[in-house]
Amino acid sequence: MKKLLSIVLIISTVCFNSVKAQKNISIDTTKWEIKAKSYSFESFKGKEAINIKSGSFKLKNTKFLNGTIEFDIVLKGNRAFPGVYFRMIDDKNGEHWYLRPHQSGNPDANQAAAIINGVTPWQLYFGKKYSFKYDYKYNDWTHVKLVVNDDKAQVFLDYSDKPNLSWNLFTETKWGDLVINLANRDAIHIANITVDKKANDLVDFKTINRKPIPKLIEKWEVSNAFKEEILDDSNQLQSKLENAKWMGHIEVEEGMAANISRKIKINRKNANTVFAKIEIISDKDQQKLFHFGYSDRVVAILNRSPIYKGNNSFRTRDYRYLGTIGLFDAAYLNLKKGKNTLIMAVSESFGGWLITGKFDNYDGLKIKY
Repeated sequence: MKKLLSIVLIISTVCFNSVKAQKNISIDTTKWEIKAKSYSFESFKGKEAINIKSGSFKLKNTKFLNGTIEFDIVLKGNRAFPGVYFRMIDDKNGEHWYLRPHQSGNPDANQAAAIINGVTPWQLYFGKKYSFKYDYKYNDWTHVKLVVNDDKAQVFLDYSDKPNLSWNLFTETKWGDLVINLANRDAIHIANITVDKKANDLVDFKTINRKPIPKLIEKWEVSNAFKEEILDDSNQLQSKLENAKWMGHIEVEEGMAANISRKIKINRKNANTVFAKIEIISDKDQQKLFHFGYSDRVVAILNRSPIYKGNNSFRTRDYRYLGTIGLFDAAYLNLKKGKNTLIMAVSESFGGWLITGKFDNYDGLKIKY
């Protein structure tokens, strides 16, 4: 009996180690599609690692839906954004979680976001709901564990028993590509990548609620995209207004703003601007203060006349300015009795293609959707 028990234990141990070994995916070109300025394989701080510069690698011949993704990474204090894209479709849509090692100790030391039609709108998905404060150690191994289960995800750093962050995912639950992205100028080491599609158990899943902005315009009608330079020529602008093709409505998300990239695909060189429109029915001639926010740049047009131009882009107002969305601008609208058309021409470069707005009060007004 003791001999039989010993054989069973040995077999169990071998099977367990075999399964565990299968989860660890060797970092080589047979398993990964590697794209980088340069990379090399080497032993580093006790681990067999890849030293990769300005690159990424995509898991070959398989798709990812649910499960656990783990790896070890050596962070440096320079500005970088290493992380994971998962459920990626056509390199333009999917989920994203990444670290900001240069923000160690700050509330935005990392970020959960989506990539939607080629735009990652972190300027909408910001704050404690989608990032957490963390003190990173530099020049030593940091362990990252990401668990995905249907419409939910959690991240655990350095073998924490409790999740550092839990959040609801942004896109449809679909199989897609898995990409480890190392968006860094300097070379960085990574090792021990494991993917276990069966390990999708969440731990104490709790999200942080964010208080919505009251009285927001609920949705905007958006046009097809066009080149931003058209806004600088009054004749071209009027022609574009007359011939705009309207593509449907976008609704406010997060109680904060409407995400234009939900509806429109961006081409940053030739089609990075849209018209976002509301119609305001006023019961008399009156002046109303309209508060609004946008990302990245805007020209406000009331009844075909431009009335405001602004820039809310990343780092435009000071070196640390993020350009996150909020009601930071306002204009007095001279409304006529009857229908008034307010159009916001919104241009995007980086961080989110967004529009939002509200009146302090809607007395004598009706918003027509």
